Amino acid sequence: MSLDFSKPIPLFEGKVSLSQLDDAIAAPMEKPDNTRFLMAMGVCSILLAIGGASLFQLLRYGTGSWGLNSPVFWGWAIVNFVFWVGIGHAGTLISAILFLMRQKWRNSIARFAEAMTIFAVITALTFPLLHTGRPWLAHYLLPYPNERAMWVNFRSPLLWDVFAVSTYFTVSLVFWYVGLIPDFATMRDRTKHKIKKFVYSLFSLGWRHSNRHWQHYERTYLILAGLATPLVLSVHSIVSFDFAVSLIPGWHTTIFPPYFVAGAIFSGFAMVVTVLVVVRVVYKLEHIITLDTLERMNKVIMATGLMVGYAYGMEFFIAWYSGVEAEQYVFLNRAFGPYAWAYWIMITCNVVIPQLFWFRQVRRSVGLMFVISIFVNIGMWFERFVITVTSLHRDFLPSSWGYYSPTIWDVGLYIGSFGVFFTGVVLFARFMPVIAMAELKAVAPGAQPTHHHGGHHE
Repeated sequence: MSLDFSKPIPLFEGKVSLSQLDDAIAAPMEKPDNTRFLMAMGVCSILLAIGGASLFQLLRYGTGSWGLNSPVFWGWAIVNFVFWVGIGHAGTLISAILFLMRQKWRNSIARFAEAMTIFAVITALTFPLLHTGRPWLAHYLLPYPNERAMWVNFRSPLLWDVFAVSTYFTVSLVFWYVGLIPDFATMRDRTKHKIKKFVYSLFSLGWRHSNRHWQHYERTYLILAGLATPLVLSVHSIVSFDFAVSLIPGWHTTIFPPYFVAGAIFSGFAMVVTVLVVVRVVYKLEHIITLDTLERMNKVIMATGLMVGYAYGMEFFIAWYSGVEAEQYVFLNRAFGPYAWAYWIMITCNVVIPQLFWFRQVRRSVGLMFVISIFVNIGMWFERFVITVTSLHRDFLPSSWGYYSPTIWDVGLYIGSFGVFFTGVVLFARFMPVIAMAELKAVAPGAQPTHHHGGHHE
């Protein structure tokens, strides 16, 4: 991302010093608007309370309090798991893949997207644990020598999920933290508050802005970006194997891995746009998170939306071409059966509405992109719902058919998951730099250093 300093900017006039960039990014931490912060935390607390009540109900009465039935044994918990893992893809994609491609426009949004990845994956991991019905026995999923002489089933894609998502979370967390180290050091040098200085000193790991430190940092960041890149592509592929390796019509298809990856990037970028639009207004960062950056994000949403739409069409073609009657029935049932309403919501939100981004005025309208990104998030949740439920609710035998409806406790846990996610986002925005100071200073062409160690020089 490059800043256009030739035009008057609300915060900066003419030449911009690196310390002024620091001031702008550090403002939410140094001069916080506590009223807005407390209001945001109040909303998050309400969402968490709803989720907490639903969690208590689940732990007391078990998964019978959910709407699961025969044959739909996978309900909202699995839908929500796949949804949140998808949301967690944009951060590492923006940071790792776009970093390796030397896309400078990512610098103003990478840090925030990485943080969203961490919180989304944490949120996602809770659902499979709860879905087991006995989350306190989750350690049984780990392959370790034990007194029960039991070993996990390495041929199960559900176990592959455990390895894939936990590895993805670990690498993403380290990647995010390494990127924060120079900024923690900058905040350590700026603050006069003793406790804050101690905490920032602790987390900056003795960073001194020396040339040697920068060399080690850049090499480490490059290696982590290289490690994270294949994970972005592999994690949602493995999540798709939960469905694709089964024999159930509607799931048993080889298109799922690339289809799921495109859908994850689609929904992840949409969620980043949704949250960034709010953050740039609340923290007055319009001059740093520019319209040009948001427009590029919208182009990625449009491109991945076209991929997802292509996948929807190919699913019908594959079902027709297979000549398998059960496979053909599943897709006709999706479009015209009892869950047709969910299917057409999915098509409208994921295929039709993003086409508005073909128009430049729409791509650069903050209000419209915010609304469209919310529609995309709704559509991608419905996509996971359609895949999961419509393939299960009508089995091979008509005597096994059933209709799945969630209970209030399903809905409560889903609402609570947003509480977990947004609590993380709000706390991050309040106590940590939401924009990578070092990376932004490296690409600000008009910036004039005011002191020796202020910038990140490449």
